[in-house]
Amino acid sequence: MRNLVPPSEYYYPNKMGRILLIAMEEVMGRNGLNALLNLTDLREYIHELPPDNLAREFNFSAITNLNKGLEDIYGPRGGRGLALRGGRALFARGLKTFGALAGVGDLAFKVLPLSTKLKIGVPAVARIFTQFSDQTSRVEEYDDHFLYYIERCSMCWGRQCDRPVGFIAVGILQESLRWLSGGLEFRVEELECIGQGATAGVFRIDKEPIE
Repeated sequence: MRNLVPPSEYYYPNKMGRILLIAMEEVMGRNGLNALLNLTDLREYIHELPPDNLAREFNFSAITNLNKGLEDIYGPRGGRGLALRGGRALFARGLKTFGALAGVGDLAFKVLPLSTKLKIGVPAVARIFTQFSDQTSRVEEYDDHFLYYIERCSMCWGRQCDRPVGFIAVGILQESLRWLSGGLEFRVEELECIGQGATAGVFRIDKEPIE
């Protein structure tokens, strides 16, 4: 692929990279994933996935190039849909097992009011990334919504974009909210993107579920 983003000095744990690639295979099929890995010069993962450990060795640039590769192969709309589905599968396949969400799936949590579940759960998702990776995330709460900030983001790392491209994160947030709430869907919208010149990726999460 032309214009590949070179490696950065920031990383995710191998385990997150492994879960992401497994999730992408789930939504794209094996041949689709192999084509994407070939296009983005990540061929080493065709035959061997990243190790199942927390060593920070999966580079931010891999996420950027995979994200752009989806657009190059499937077009902006198709790439967006696959990135959203990949983000949802990423959370469902393993992110919810990370320590920051310990206890969130327990019975005591499930009987809490929805507003309390979100107040606890949304910041817990942000803490996963801040604790285990070089991505920095935080949450602000308002009356009817949360703002989820990604201040060091891999999805547009080294890119200039004409529109927000944080669809993997939108998918992760959508699926985490569905899990936290026991099956409800919530509107998640990216308001600002670093690739467009913003200082952070900013995502609005409505507190009321979609009817």
